[in-house]
Amino acid sequence: MIDNPDYKGTWTPKQIDNPNYKGPWIHPEIDNPDYKPDSELYHRKEICAIGFDLWQVKSGTIFNNVLITDDPEHAKKVATDIWKPRLEGEQKMKAEQDEEEKKKREAEGKSDVPEDEDDEDEDEDEDAADKPETGEEHEDHDHDEL
Repeated sequence: MIDNPDYKGTWTPKQIDNPNYKGPWIHPEIDNPDYKPDSELYHRKEICAIGFDLWQVKSGTIFNNVLITDDPEHAKKVATDIWKPRLEGEQKMKAEQDEEEKKKREAEGKSDVPEDEDDEDEDEDEDAADKPETGEEHEDHDHDEL
């Protein structure tokens, strides 16, 4: 790299003193005559509904027993007393339901593969038809076709 003989360093603008500067501004604190402390400010009425905005690929998810609390001990107690027994029961019911669906599929002569996966061969055939055929002029190149 060649040095620039005219370079005088990093440019910085000149600072001019402000004759009217009085120091950093401190906002005045003014008493509010209408202020009254409220110890119930954060208390809320009973919440009867909660909305969830989420995107799912598989439908059928159910949300129930939503707990809103600020007490971790209470949350742990609810988890062990209510949530865990229900979870075990729900898992057992889900396993039974899956077994019934499997038996129905076998009785109908279908495989265990969901319908979406059966169509893969057809999709590959369609993809092959969509690709343009490469000419002989491109066979010697080392790059991938886009």
